[in-house]
Amino acid sequence: MKSVALHNLGCKVNAYELEVMQQKLQDRGYKIVPFDSDADIYIVNTCTVTNIADRKSRQMLHRAKHKNPDAVVVAVGCFVQAGEENRMDDCIDLAVGNQHKKDIVEILEAYLEEHTADASAVTDIGAVREYEEMRMEQSTEHTRAYIKIQDGCNQFCSYCIIPFVRGRVRSRKQEDVLAEVRGLAEKGFQEVVITGIHLSSYGMDFIGETDGDYLKNGKDLRGTAFERAYLVSLLEEIAKVDGIRRIRLGSLEPRIITEEFAGRLAAIPQLCPHFHLSLQSGCNETLKRMNRHYTAEEYYEKVQILRKYFEHPAITTDVIVGFPGETAEEFAVTKTFLEKVHFFEMIGVLKLFDYLIGIMADGRSEDGTQRTAAGAGKGTVQRIPCALSGTGSGSPDRRAEGDRRKGILARSYGYLCKGCVCGGQCRMHGLFEPAGARTSGFFPVGRGFGNCIEFLREVG
Repeated sequence: MKSVALHNLGCKVNAYELEVMQQKLQDRGYKIVPFDSDADIYIVNTCTVTNIADRKSRQMLHRAKHKNPDAVVVAVGCFVQAGEENRMDDCIDLAVGNQHKKDIVEILEAYLEEHTADASAVTDIGAVREYEEMRMEQSTEHTRAYIKIQDGCNQFCSYCIIPFVRGRVRSRKQEDVLAEVRGLAEKGFQEVVITGIHLSSYGMDFIGETDGDYLKNGKDLRGTAFERAYLVSLLEEIAKVDGIRRIRLGSLEPRIITEEFAGRLAAIPQLCPHFHLSLQSGCNETLKRMNRHYTAEEYYEKVQILRKYFEHPAITTDVIVGFPGETAEEFAVTKTFLEKVHFFEMIGVLKLFDYLIGIMADGRSEDGTQRTAAGAGKGTVQRIPCALSGTGSGSPDRRAEGDRRKGILARSYGYLCKGCVCGGQCRMHGLFEPAGARTSGFFPVGRGFGNCIEFLREVG
């Protein structure tokens, strides 16, 4: 039987899906080997949330083809779902979209039999309304297992591609979730991590058409889903499964946090009190441009509710620095808000994403040109090369200047650059950490150079 090497990029949902795909391949008799070894088939579960994720996806696909030019290289997931141009890469033999991961064995074997040129199993994810049922029978973890309960997102934040590659909200039936949890508990798994693309929207699609449709009829059903407590009701049932000693939650939307929600969570003894509440900005003007659906004041209120019901909850978050149009004053508002909230080990939980690059603290690039997302049109994301680009098509003088300034900053502030983080376009947007500091792994990229340096200098 042929050997298969698998590699995962991205989120916990991707990790769950890759484990299920590996399980299906093993059940069919394929031999699973490490990704850095020679294999007949390489499968990369890709990610596209940032341009760094795109780059890593391409790198792993090309690495596989370079390792064994005769191997079948399969690109699965968000990167190939994002656009046909990604699927046209010469190193990709077979592309499988997000809605067909459960069928990976059948799709792969059909390809091996026919060797169809430009083979692709990618459908319009936006038209999908049914949850793709997958079930994990075993996990590579010893006592912990991811449990996927939901897919898709209806938020449409202005910077995010996820709704376009994961589709609309689709929730898993409670009985299917519980059956999977029971099966894993019987095999000795004591801890489950509840995950989804937009976990807080779980159950929104259970609401009947008579209640409206989020985008088609203009009615926002998230509030209704929150009121009907689909998520917390599921967690209460999971807690009743024999053998489950710990329950962890993925990222939550702040608006789901209510007195009732927090109170019911606090009554679940197995629940680990770690709450990742995505913030992105502590400035209301920036949140509005991001198309986030809460204010900083509302966010703070939700944090206080959690602290009311849990003695010492670990509250973590994401922050985007250098968002288009963000001024120095708006950045200062966010910094003050972070200090007010007092996140758990703040330096270890903030992420600086590279959704956009080359944006300075005042929304301008180094050459003074105004750089905002508005110029790209509604619903699009600009990727702007920095004026201090140290790689790519820049002149030798510009590259030298980038290296010189990076060195000055490293010496002046005592920070060490962790490397190029702008898709090969910019050396100046690296993350800087104190010399000798431990690498936390929570800072994959930096963006908004002026803000990054000021932010890390002030809070680090």
